Amino acid sequence: MPERAEKNSDLALPREILDLLAGNDELELEDVDMIVEELQFLYQPGVMPALQRMVAARAKPTSLLDAPFALPVQKYPSQIVEVTLGATKSQGGSRGRTIKIGGEKSPAFYTFENPTLNSPVVSLDVFDSKVPIPKAVKTNFNDAIEDPVSWAKYAVDKFGAQMITLHLVSIDPLNPKPSTPAEAAKTVEDVLQAVDVPLVVGGCGDPQKDLAVFEKVTAAAEGERLLISTVTLDMDIEKSAKLIKQYGHVVLAFSPMDLNQARELNRRLLEFLPKEQIIMDTTTAALGYGLDYAFTIMERARLAGLMGDPELQQPMSSGTTNAWAAREAWQTMDPQWGDKNLRGPLWETVTGLTLLLAGVDLFMMLHPAAVRTLRNTVKRLSEKQGTADVEKIANWVSAKI
Repeated sequence: MPERAEKNSDLALPREILDLLAGNDELELEDVDMIVEELQFLYQPGVMPALQRMVAARAKPTSLLDAPFALPVQKYPSQIVEVTLGATKSQGGSRGRTIKIGGEKSPAFYTFENPTLNSPVVSLDVFDSKVPIPKAVKTNFNDAIEDPVSWAKYAVDKFGAQMITLHLVSIDPLNPKPSTPAEAAKTVEDVLQAVDVPLVVGGCGDPQKDLAVFEKVTAAAEGERLLISTVTLDMDIEKSAKLIKQYGHVVLAFSPMDLNQARELNRRLLEFLPKEQIIMDTTTAALGYGLDYAFTIMERARLAGLMGDPELQQPMSSGTTNAWAAREAWQTMDPQWGDKNLRGPLWETVTGLTLLLAGVDLFMMLHPAAVRTLRNTVKRLSEKQGTADVEKIANWVSAKI
């Protein structure tokens, strides 16, 4: 009898649990341990629709969340120096107009902080003697490249060059018959008479020969406010600076992608020249990795100048033509590299656009198509400041280019 009573008691326990569960849709167990060999849950057919309703898909949002946005406006304690290139008749020169560069109060094209005071400009390269020039460039100038005066005039008349960079490569002592300083000065005078745009005059890279030539050129073009390219730490800086100051020109301070050298050169030039007569060039490299370095150095220089470094507040120049030093820009390559007649201008264009964003104010370039593209980009970034069509920008995926 006791055994049977115990068995009946065990059978009664599940019935009590079932009675407790009856009429409840949900059961929560707390601090319960279950020791079972097998556990089965049986759902009646009528339970499934209820479960499906419980896991119904969430409704999709009909609008974006509203979130406040404030432009990240920053005020910088300093300003980039403004430099004037060229001089009109009333200013003691013979140029048709002058060009101002620099003067920025913010990084390049941060128009939400400050308007662009002076848009970057492009100077078209001209050489005073024959140099290896890619065919993609030659075809744009025809026979004009045989003579620097014709070349400069062609660049201004046909391509609307804002400035001309006259490279006096014929003075190189390594040439079989290098031009004399007097001959180089005569070439500069001839180009000045042929065109009325501001002029950049470049040497050959030899410190002694360049200084001798600059001495003649600065005197012959007194008052024209030429940009003399370049003065380096290897040259007699005091003598170079005094020539620039005496004859009323501007100097391009060149350093080999080293910010400390750029500071030192600017500091030494500032001992003899006002800051309005100095532009700096920290070197433009031709290849991708070198371009990365060039961009970084230029961007650091610009930001340091805006933050108050007095030795890095000069406008910046870029020898963007250096892009053609990369063989990939002009050499015949495998078909996947594309047409070299397009590849070269694109290479130069990308180099220029990259450094434009770093803050470069003056570009020295070679191919007219690259020049046109860069100038159009500058115009687009500068002309409608603060009037962007936000809705159009938001739909950039469907934009037709």
